[in-house]
Amino acid sequence: MYQLVKHYPNDGPWNKGKLVGQKLPLKLQEIWAIRTRLQINDHCRDLALFNMAIDSKLRACDLLKLRVSDVSNGGRVSSRAMVLQQKTGRPVQFEITSRTREAISKWIQRSDLGKTAFLFPSRINGVFHLSTRQYARLVESWVDGIGLDSTAYGTHSLRRTKASLIYRRTKNLRAVQLLLGHAKLDSTVRYLGIEIDDALELAEQTEA
Repeated sequence: MYQLVKHYPNDGPWNKGKLVGQKLPLKLQEIWAIRTRLQINDHCRDLALFNMAIDSKLRACDLLKLRVSDVSNGGRVSSRAMVLQQKTGRPVQFEITSRTREAISKWIQRSDLGKTAFLFPSRINGVFHLSTRQYARLVESWVDGIGLDSTAYGTHSLRRTKASLIYRRTKNLRAVQLLLGHAKLDSTVRYLGIEIDDALELAEQTEA
């Protein structure tokens, strides 16, 4: 259910006055459509960021704080990484697929990033990482670029995408819980919205 965010004096959240709610995950064909556009336009950083967001399933705050040393060892991008989640304080591991490793490696080399540098530094001030506002604008441009309604998607869409795909293929809730770093299985159920989705899927398969 979407609700309108109220306005308060002197506040300035990025989503003030906008409709917010649980954002849709991307479908497989939509993932490839975005990748293809970024590759064709040689958007090296955006491709690395998009691929890492899909693979890592991290919240925006954790994704943007990644440093080169978190994903690379001895000049080579690792196949797995671990970070401490800001929201929960719990560690979470994630895989880095060959496609993402290639994109990250190309981005690090092209930008000449040192091992202590942020993986996705801000272009406004290279000392800092991309802000969540900047990231949100990038996601909006990516989904808008392939003809999707950008109001239905957001940075959390990328966190949900691979988790949703994994659940649909395996129905393994425990695996998805571990990958998302949730402390409770109930949180994963609510996060994926799988109870209503599964109910609708059963209903569609049942003639009456």
